[in-house]
Amino acid sequence: MTVAGGTGYEVVVGLEVHVHLQTKTKIFCGCSTDFGAPPNQHTCPVCLGLPGALPVLNNHAVELAIRAALALDCTVHPVSVFARKNYFYPDLPKGYQISQFDRPLATKGRVTLPGSRDERPRTIGITRLHMEEDAGKSIHDRFTAATAVDLNRAGVPLAEIVSEPDIRSPAEAEAYLKTLKQILEYARVSDVSMEEGSLRVDANVSIRLPGAAALGTKTEIKNMNSFSAVVRAIDAEARRQAALLDSGGRVEQQTMLWDAAMEEVRPARSKEGSHDYRYFPDPDLPPLVVTDERIERIRRELPELPAARAARFTTSYPSLTAYDVGVLTSSRAIGDYFDELATRSGDPKAAANWVLGEVLASLKASGQSIDELRVRPAALGELLALVRDGVVSHTAAKQVFAAMAERGGEPRAIAEREGLLKVTDDDALARWIDEVFAEHPGEAGRFLRGERRLQGVLVGFVMKKSGGGADPKRVNQLLATRAGS
Repeated sequence: MTVAGGTGYEVVVGLEVHVHLQTKTKIFCGCSTDFGAPPNQHTCPVCLGLPGALPVLNNHAVELAIRAALALDCTVHPVSVFARKNYFYPDLPKGYQISQFDRPLATKGRVTLPGSRDERPRTIGITRLHMEEDAGKSIHDRFTAATAVDLNRAGVPLAEIVSEPDIRSPAEAEAYLKTLKQILEYARVSDVSMEEGSLRVDANVSIRLPGAAALGTKTEIKNMNSFSAVVRAIDAEARRQAALLDSGGRVEQQTMLWDAAMEEVRPARSKEGSHDYRYFPDPDLPPLVVTDERIERIRRELPELPAARAARFTTSYPSLTAYDVGVLTSSRAIGDYFDELATRSGDPKAAANWVLGEVLASLKASGQSIDELRVRPAALGELLALVRDGVVSHTAAKQVFAAMAERGGEPRAIAEREGLLKVTDDDALARWIDEVFAEHPGEAGRFLRGERRLQGVLVGFVMKKSGGGADPKRVNQLLATRAGS
C-alpha cells in the first residue's frame, strides 16, 4: 500500500497481539479468570502484589502457550525466563508486570495468509511469543472527574505474539489478525473474544519511500480491540506521518491512542525503550524449563488447524466450492458441526447448503453460538434423510428446522404433528391446483395458453397453499398434464 503524499510512501506495520490464555485461574495464583464479575472480586495477595506473597506458575497456562507457539510454527525454547517489567500505572498494583524479555518461550514462527484468485499466499513472520500477566483495567466513564480501577483482570495469563514488520497495508493487517485469531481458536488456546478483551492489538506503524531498505521511525498505537479499529487506526496514522514528512517535519517515536469518535490518532506519551522498563529476572520465579518430550507430546495433541481442515474439506468433499470451504472452516465449531453432519447425512453438498443457509441464518437471528443451537447434527441429518427419501419437501423441511431450533424435538415427529409430510395424493394436489387457478386466473390463463415459464410460479402458489406439504415433482407433472404438454 502507498499512502497519500507528495512522493507516496510504503506503509510498514508490525503487530503485537495480546491473547488471554483460556485457563480457569490466573497465571501466578488461584484467583478465577471468569469475565464479568463485580469489580475487584477476583483478587488475592499474590495478584495484588502484597508484601510476602509469592507467585506460583500455572502449569495449564504453560501448556496453552506452548500449544499456541507450535500452532504458529514457532521454535519453543527449552529454557525461558520470567522478568520484571517495571513501570507505574494505576491498574498495575505491584508497580511491575511479570513478563518475559530477552529469553522468551518461543521465537521465529509464521502465519500464512490465504491468497485470492489474483494473489499468492503471503507469509507474515512471528518474531516471538512470550508469556506474561495482564494488568488490571482503568475505567474512565463510571465516575465524574475520576478514574476507577478494576483489578479482576490483573494476573490473567497472556501470550503476547509479536509479528515481524512484514505487513504492508491496513487490509493485510486485518487478514493477518483474522487468520491468527482463527488458528488460536482452532488450537483451543483462547476464546479470542475481542468484546471481552481476550484479544487486544497494538500496532507499530512507520512509512518509508518506495524501495528504501531502512525502516522509518515507528509509532505504536495501543490497545485496539476490533479489526475495524486496527484498520482505521493504521490508515489514519500512516496518513498523519505522510503529511508530517511532506511538510518538512519528522516523525517522533511515541505511543499513540486511537480515538474512534474523532477517527484520528493522538499522542499519549513518548515511546519507551526496553531500558526504560529496567527489566531483570524475577527473583521469585525460577527459569521455565520445557523438555523435548513435553513439546513433542503437545505437538502430537494439537487439533486439526484451519489450513489442514480446509485442505481436507477440499479433497474429501469435491462438491464444495472454495467459498463453501472458506465459510465452513471460518470457525472450529462450524467446521465440527458440518463435518459431523456431512458424515451422518452422506450428502456433503446438501449438508453444506443447510449449514450455510438455515443454520447460519438461525444463529444470526437468535444471537446464539452454534454450540447452543438446539438442532444438533444428528437431528439435522435425520431431517436431510427425510428430504432425500421424499417424506417431506425442502420447503416443509425448513419449517421443521425452524420448529426444532425453537423447541427441539425429532424431525419426523414434528413433520407429522404439523401436517408437513409430503402429500402425493393426486386428488388432494388437484384440489390445491384448482384453488390456485381460481385465485390467480391471470397467471393460470396465460399458462394454459402456452406461457410455460409461469409453471414455476404456479408451483410456488401450490406449495404455499399446502404449507409446504405438496410434492413439487408431482405438482409439476399435474400442471404439465393440464397444459397439454
